[in-house]
Amino acid sequence: MRHVTYSLGMSLDGYTIGPDGRFDWSEPDEEVFTFCTDQIRDVSTHLMGRRLYETMLYWETADTDPALSPLEREFAVLWKQIPKVVFSTTFTSVQGNARLGSGLAEEIERLRAEPGAGTIAIGGSTLAHEAAALDLIDEYQPRVHPVLAGGGTPYFPHHQRRVDLELVESRTFASQVVYLRYRVRR
Repeated sequence: MRHVTYSLGMSLDGYTIGPDGRFDWSEPDEEVFTFCTDQIRDVSTHLMGRRLYETMLYWETADTDPALSPLEREFAVLWKQIPKVVFSTTFTSVQGNARLGSGLAEEIERLRAEPGAGTIAIGGSTLAHEAAALDLIDEYQPRVHPVLAGGGTPYFPHHQRRVDLELVESRTFASQVVYLRYRVRR
């Protein structure tokens, strides 16, 4: 059965987006970007909310941009191939290899039951918070950036319940970004 991962950059004080709505401090350098590119090779489906979908829409056509580096072009090609499910109350259609989803728990249950390998990735804090409240996340994979955002959108949901985790992997990059991979103990 496929497992559900939540991987996103966050500030040291736990925010994915700062109080000003910016997240430019989480833009990866080449080493971290290479790592993220390698991570998406294992993604069989990517679930995301409207805001992340709008941000990532760039990558659906970026592979045609001659100004892209070879690494960025590789990411764009990989990203384009991944099936995406977008959860939005305002969209009536989506572009690229994406479809609109309804019912997060039902969608994850259906995807977990499908044959095949690869992870179900959740992107975007709001959607991840909903999945966490339903106990649907199997792994948390934050990339902790050396910045204090001072507020904004938290990486972790505040749903008033304890979740025990087991550290599976950690890595520190030259840019002082720290990747942590925690498995939920069931």
